[in-house]
Amino acid sequence: MAKPNFKFQKRQKELDKKKKQEEKLLRKQEKAAGPVEVDPDDEHELAAVAPTEPDTE
Repeated sequence: MAKPNFKFQKRQKELDKKKKQEEKLLRKQEKAAGPVEVDPDDEHELAAVAPTEPDTE
């Protein structure tokens, strides 16, 4: 019977864990970058709050 290769098993487990974490990060980024619904009434309020900078050409 062959001796088990624990280093290989550990490396595979680490790779699987890293892959899962990357997929989770991508899901979070997609969720954060998703379309944001804005009401037309809110746009006027946001424009009043955020001052625009004058052109300095």
